[in-house]
Amino acid sequence: MANHREFDTDARMDWDAEAASFDDEPDHGLRDPEVRAAWADRLRSWLPGRACDILDLGCGTGSLSLLAAEQGHRVTGVDSAPAMVDLARAKLAGRDAAFLVGVAATPPVGEQRFDVVLVRHVLWALPDPGRALRHWRELLRPGGRLVMIEGVWGAVSPVGIPAERLTALLESVAAHVRVERLSGDPLLWGRAVADERYAVVAAV
Repeated sequence: MANHREFDTDARMDWDAEAASFDDEPDHGLRDPEVRAAWADRLRSWLPGRACDILDLGCGTGSLSLLAAEQGHRVTGVDSAPAMVDLARAKLAGRDAAFLVGVAATPPVGEQRFDVVLVRHVLWALPDPGRALRHWRELLRPGGRLVMIEGVWGAVSPVGIPAERLTALLESVAAHVRVERLSGDPLLWGRAVADERYAVVAAV
């Protein structure tokens, strides 16, 4: 299930309503130990080996934020749904993490800068993904990286952003772009999937 994030008031209300059951999806809640371990391994390979500052945009209930915090990173999460943010704050209580209500395309972080901008299933739904990418680049410290998990979901009326389009958008943003295909790893999704799912790690 993709995080279909549209950022108007009505959609925010929808995501507030979905918050209580959001973690029921295997790749959202990461409740299954094997699914959780699979995401933790991937995240470890995408993030720097040293402790760093991570901006998790469209963080939902904070499942990826928690994995990053457990790996020693400092996390700032942003989500448009207050109910999601409340759950993320509870999930990471006592950890080096802060969560804000705001729009992923223009997160309310002021002058703060980060080593990593982490985004899962959000970019495809933004009205101007190229503009969002350029803004996110400005939120990174020198040597920082964008880590984006995206895809194209559904066979009848597919939605999403193909890897080829995303890498094209990154040509003017990032110096080094690596695409990692994720469809072939059923442990990430709690089941086998046939659609396009991938991660992009882009160094700026």
